[in-house]
Amino acid sequence: MTITAQDPKRRALGKGLDSLLPRVQAPATPSADAESGKPLEISVEKIDRNPFQTRHVMNEDQLAELAASITANGVVQPILVRPQANGRYQLIAGERRWRASKMAGKETIPAILRQVSDEQAMEITIVENLQRADLNPMEQARAFERLSREFHMTQEQMAVRTGKDRTSVANFLRLLRLPATVQTRVETGDLSFGHAKALLAFEHAEEMEKAAQKVVSLSLSVRQTESLVQNLLHPERAPKKEPKPEPVVDPNVREVQDTLQRALGLKVHIEDHNGRGKVIIEYSRLEDFDALLDQLASR
Repeated sequence: MTITAQDPKRRALGKGLDSLLPRVQAPATPSADAESGKPLEISVEKIDRNPFQTRHVMNEDQLAELAASITANGVVQPILVRPQANGRYQLIAGERRWRASKMAGKETIPAILRQVSDEQAMEITIVENLQRADLNPMEQARAFERLSREFHMTQEQMAVRTGKDRTSVANFLRLLRLPATVQTRVETGDLSFGHAKALLAFEHAEEMEKAAQKVVSLSLSVRQTESLVQNLLHPERAPKKEPKPEPVVDPNVREVQDTLQRALGLKVHIEDHNGRGKVIIEYSRLEDFDALLDQLASR
């Protein structure tokens, strides 16, 4: 669902972080006016990592791309820091920009100073990270758990603060029921959020671990995993044949498939066999079919 600029949840979200970030009077410096919210240029070596950081896995390739962008264009969005008693600064938000700036060889980085407590810094960091899309599912689950445990937020409050719906929050929190070995597979990307949700149908950790191992070894899709789980829970209904691993899709074919899906707004599947095959377009409503015909006829 598209959220317009007038959406009340987004308006609250937009001002939510700023309301948690009271401004601090900065020391006199020619390049700073912290009272008006303008950024300072702070030495990257005087900034310490945020001890409340939720993110544990950072994509090095994406970090290198950001460093290259910073080399060419500078840091577009200032980071947020808070002053420390020893004259140094501690990150509140913007670790990727800070690390990429160091990688790019920058001596300083634009930063906005805010005076916040440890509790505020922790809450801001968690909420800011949850508003991004690049945390893995386990990092998101643990972030929601910290908001619940340390700030006594309800699932509804967490949903409002992070812009997610309450059902999503509940589903992420359920991932913490997974045994540690399965959580690690989710963190590394061997299992997706959908795979993990399917495995939660089991009551015992041993069952989840055994099923997860089979899912990874057979490269099962989420739908196949759901079938596997149901077959293990209800063996009397299970078919005799083992599920087959999904065939490997050529990256070029997948890219074309994704492009068609975005252009048509419908699910597209391409079956290619050495340059021969077929394109399957799925629709679930007559209106989708009519819209597809209109698009094809207009070309």
